[in-house]
Amino acid sequence: MPTENTTRTTLASPIPTEAAYDRLRRHQWLAGEARADGVERRTLLRMLAAAGVLAAPAAGGLLTPGRAYAQSPASPVPAANPEPAVPVAGAASPVPGIVKPLPAEWFVPRGTNAEMRWDALRDAQGGIGRHVPVERFFVRNHTSTPVIDADGWRLRLFGSGLRGGPSAERPVEFGLADLRALPATRISALIECAGNGRSFYATQQNQTVPGTPWTLGGVGSAQWRGVRLAEVLRRAGLTRDAVDVLPSGLDPEYVSGGVDLGRVRRPLPVAKALDDVLLAYEMNGEPLTPDHGAPVRLVVPGWIGIASIKWVGSIEVADQPLYSPWNTDFYRLFGPDYPAGGSAPVTTQVVKSAFELARGAVLEAGREHRLHGRSWSGAAPVRRVEVSTDGGLRWHRADLRDEPRADNWTRWSIDWRPDRPGPYELRARATDRRGNTQPETAVFNREGYLFDAVVVHPVTAA
Repeated sequence: MPTENTTRTTLASPIPTEAAYDRLRRHQWLAGEARADGVERRTLLRMLAAAGVLAAPAAGGLLTPGRAYAQSPASPVPAANPEPAVPVAGAASPVPGIVKPLPAEWFVPRGTNAEMRWDALRDAQGGIGRHVPVERFFVRNHTSTPVIDADGWRLRLFGSGLRGGPSAERPVEFGLADLRALPATRISALIECAGNGRSFYATQQNQTVPGTPWTLGGVGSAQWRGVRLAEVLRRAGLTRDAVDVLPSGLDPEYVSGGVDLGRVRRPLPVAKALDDVLLAYEMNGEPLTPDHGAPVRLVVPGWIGIASIKWVGSIEVADQPLYSPWNTDFYRLFGPDYPAGGSAPVTTQVVKSAFELARGAVLEAGREHRLHGRSWSGAAPVRRVEVSTDGGLRWHRADLRDEPRADNWTRWSIDWRPDRPGPYELRARATDRRGNTQPETAVFNREGYLFDAVVVHPVTAA
């Protein structure tokens, strides 16, 4: 019987370290010392140049990969989201490519995705606990959900960062039974799309951004069980020379602008891969379902959802830096407040808060109501949550209902009595233990990632 650990994740490297890592990798990539996986370097350079991606030479004469900010915020830009996927055969779902049912009382369809309704967290007696049930968990697909035979599935590891340098043609392999025989670990962690909250750039800040118009339902917490990626890498023969780990999914290839960019993949620095990353095969005590990554997915606590590759089928371990479109062209921050070539690849999630209440809800005037919500941060545990019921004029501390943790959200509640009928604006803002507080306005970026501002939540008392 394999041993099992129940653990709390540790924090990822601070942003300055990640930025330094990214600068080194960009230098090596442009010098021809790194590989853009799945796309020849010459092809990717041509694609980036055609899109206005390569900025003017930076200090030291280097070019910075990423898209130069050459357009106004309202100018049309390519969306960092796929075209509608082909529906999975037999899927009883109103969203193309999603297998599970999506009841209207639980979900809002968003293109090829399904957003969780926050008010649905209150429809059970006492509300939904810290973990969102699998059937209610949001779905983010770049293309469509594959249905994979677990018995035939293999995880293939190869690359120059492993002893003997196994190749893609002759990799080290693990089946699902092999992973289950290894020491198991359980963690509670959030998965959150980098674009969660994107629609508020437009509705609150009058800034046009492309992509899926999430409100705040592109997030969910679950208990995950699996084997640490570090354990699998060690058994595959990880060497001290390894620098990057590149997991790839088994979902259909992603086509953008007529270019086939291959399957979704995004490299992790080996330090993060060895820290707290899990190869999960269970979710909330049950085997993973297709929409959530079956048979096996990555869970990368604290980082944006794209890092937690679903349906993982291969992992390249390299002694040279690796790049893919998902950390060069996508999932960087571009805008007037960022470098011309874009920020470092986005990693850690920001601070957010949400009410477990429908937007536009009607509440009875003249009686006391218990308002509920959740706050979270990818950087540190939540320290406090404040709520305003008068449009931000006055703030009151909410009662925290959970022990705050860096890898999960914290539920909170507060009493409120609307004395008079009419419209009200509710607001909630959180501060984490590193001092990060939700601002009044989010810093604009062209793809609408990481919206962290206080969200206006309208309700009516009647």
